[in-house]
Amino acid sequence: MELVRRAGLPLVTVHGGGLHGVGWRRLPGNVVRLLRGFAQAWRIIGRFRPAALFVTGGYVSVPVALAARLRRVPILVYLPDIEPGLAIRVLSRLATRVAVTAEASRRYLPAEKVVVTGYPVRPCFATITRKVARAHFGIGPEERVLLVFGGSHGARSINRALATILPSLLALARVIHISGRLDAAEARARRAALSPDQQARYHLFDYLHDEEMGMALAAADLAVARAGASTLGELPFFGLPAILVPYPYAWRYQRVNADYLVEQGAALRLDDGEMGERLWPLLREVLTDGGRLTAMRERARALARPEAASRLAKELVRLAA
Repeated sequence: MELVRRAGLPLVTVHGGGLHGVGWRRLPGNVVRLLRGFAQAWRIIGRFRPAALFVTGGYVSVPVALAARLRRVPILVYLPDIEPGLAIRVLSRLATRVAVTAEASRRYLPAEKVVVTGYPVRPCFATITRKVARAHFGIGPEERVLLVFGGSHGARSINRALATILPSLLALARVIHISGRLDAAEARARRAALSPDQQARYHLFDYLHDEEMGMALAAADLAVARAGASTLGELPFFGLPAILVPYPYAWRYQRVNADYLVEQGAALRLDDGEMGERLWPLLREVLTDGGRLTAMRERARALARPEAASRLAKELVRLAA
């Protein structure tokens, strides 16, 4: 909601609730919320009279898509992850067209509806170069740079694993660390305890928006991150190799995303519970191997689909017409 409003777009919300894996105590209440959401969506679609509906999954999409289908509005479903969840599996049956990030998703969906578009990245990324990005952070062209991030709220297990190896790591590379807002105070206190030289090599941020995030991605040689859907678009766009740490409570979506990039030679996977033991040896191994980084960068860049947003827009306009 915050991001939609920040973009200056009008926003209307509907009720929703998950049915898969929520437990029987919550199930009746969520069914009621979905029915309320369907009634709200029916009225909104009747008032707004859309030419097409664009949905990206999640339980809140189901009542909206059902209302649109009953009102004969064509539906474009977009799957950002490699493997669809329950909602997108249901929605794909209602959809006119299903767009996917990668060819690997085709096997999960009705083949006759699928089109591979790629993952859309922010338009401001197109103007960012490595040289400009490094100058923005005050980093020299030959220095090794590690980017660590975990989403808008951060990733506590990644943040704490980083804390235990930070002095050793800073001797090897500069670190751009996006801690997330929940761990921001702890991360700032940790930075204050470093020596002045170490502080100069440790670029700490609570959160980076839009172009600033693009600068961080463009400046880095290697990333440590979760494996949400955006990694499938943004890491290839910048040709950025990664050590991906799937969020262990996201069912299997992030693990499948990570494994896809690993299979393509663009990333390595590290399970959340292994970070304490393996993160530092793995970082030291990869950051000191220029040939390996170059090969991973090339493999990542080969997966990029910079025209993804345009392809999605064309599919949507075609349906609306």
